[in-house]
Amino acid sequence: MKLYSTKHISPDVDLREAVLKGLPDDNGLYMPYTISPLPEKFWKNLDNYTFCEMAFHIAKHLIGDDIPDNELNKIIQEAYSFDAPLIEVGDYNVLELFHGPTLAFKDFGARFMGRLMGYFLKDNKKEVNILVATSGDTGSAVAHGFLNVEGIKVTILYPKGKVSDIQEKQFTTLGANITALEVDGTFDDCQAMVKRAFLDETLNQTLTLSSANSINIARLIPQSFYYIYAYKQLSDKSLPLYFSVPSGNFGNLCAGLFAKKMGLPIEKMIASNNANDVFTSYHQTGNFAPRRSVQTMSNAMDVGNPSNFARMMDIYNSDIDKVRDDIMAYTYTDEQTATCIKTVYDKYNYVLCPHTAVAYLGLDEYVYDEDLNPNYINGIFLSTAHPVKFGETVEQLIGEEIEIPERLQALIKGEKQSIPMSADFEAFKQWLLNN
Repeated sequence: MKLYSTKHISPDVDLREAVLKGLPDDNGLYMPYTISPLPEKFWKNLDNYTFCEMAFHIAKHLIGDDIPDNELNKIIQEAYSFDAPLIEVGDYNVLELFHGPTLAFKDFGARFMGRLMGYFLKDNKKEVNILVATSGDTGSAVAHGFLNVEGIKVTILYPKGKVSDIQEKQFTTLGANITALEVDGTFDDCQAMVKRAFLDETLNQTLTLSSANSINIARLIPQSFYYIYAYKQLSDKSLPLYFSVPSGNFGNLCAGLFAKKMGLPIEKMIASNNANDVFTSYHQTGNFAPRRSVQTMSNAMDVGNPSNFARMMDIYNSDIDKVRDDIMAYTYTDEQTATCIKTVYDKYNYVLCPHTAVAYLGLDEYVYDEDLNPNYINGIFLSTAHPVKFGETVEQLIGEEIEIPERLQALIKGEKQSIPMSADFEAFKQWLLNN
């Protein structure tokens, strides 16, 4: 598998280098040279595959011979011991991606990536330092995906006071090879510090750095699996297919575009945004203008400069008309999100997390705008987190208590271990060199 940088300055690399390096020296993002359609035989046999069998065929198709079949199969079998069921909610279907160990969709990417890195580092003598910026769920998924993986040390940067208590507990109570830095700033500050670290000459001469954010290609490859798995679960695959994706850093939506290029017959992707609406503005005006993020109840989407925008522009050659052909974009306030959570619970007895509510709103608005009959489409919205992760907010809206899954109980009782950090790169750099 050969990959290039979206800035086309850094040299091409193989999968191992792309995964372990994370980010090219030219500050672009790695992209596969080819994402070709899956063979007809795959689609004919899709209904007979288990999730892991399906994932193996997709990964093998993308990765080629970079990993022996037995090792690739082992990585997938170890990563995925949980399901992603498609559930009917009113006129639509929700793809529940929160059945993994940290109750968030990022388990799909982080668990695959952790094991893939472990495979690539089997004979490595030098410790790899993973740097991760998180606005919520990435931190917990990466922490659990890489916990006690030999040869890897993980440093998670997160914005102080801007993640939920449960999200914070999931990555600040583990210890071992996981360190959390509580940054006095926004997610964009955290992400900027991580990106700058990858470009710093002194740090790269002293340490071996890599990333586990969706800027790393190893996160996007496995996230394409569940789009195809959703399609597998549909009873009538002949109906037009629509996906609404709660969008922040746009890794999840990019993974859907990968699936589309592999032959998944997606009629339209809907980028559903909160008040951080830089992509919606771009979609409307053709002008991409990053800005400082604002805090919302759907905090994992609080991103003012989405990294994966570069991958989207690469896929579409920066042609706004082509983007609009495949993707629609909407933006919703916290008030609209809260109303949606209450309305869906009252009508369908289904509990949405704030991010999932934004995705529901986007799908519903698109269907209404286009005057589509919900009975004659396959409308799927992605549920990216269990509502218990936002329990206090959601419980107030629905007037019911949400039961905390057993696997979260111990973490909630754990002691928070985090290190305060200013949003200053030089302070962060010095900390890395000293630790």
